[in-house]
Amino acid sequence: MSTVSLTDAKANLNALIDRVAGGDTVTITRRGLPVARLMPIPNPPRRPVDLDALQALTAGMPDPGDGAAAFVRTMRDGDRY
Repeated sequence: MSTVSLTDAKANLNALIDRVAGGDTVTITRRGLPVARLMPIPNPPRRPVDLDALQALTAGMPDPGDGAAAFVRTMRDGDRY
C-alpha cells in the first residue's frame, strides 16, 4: 500500500489507476490525513462457454439465404423510392 497527497493524485490520476488495476492499494491524503483509498475491485470468475449449447442455438437459426450483403441491398433498394 502506498500513500499519495491529493495534489499528486490529481496530477497523476491515470498512473494511480494503472497501479490500482495492477493490484496495488493507494491511500490519498489531504494535509497529511488519509481521506480516500483506491482499491482494486475483485473480478468475478468467468464461466466457461458451453459449446454444445452454442451449437444448438446456432443450428436452430434460419438459413440467411444469399447472405448479409444481399439482404442489406434488398432493404436499401426497397426503401429507396
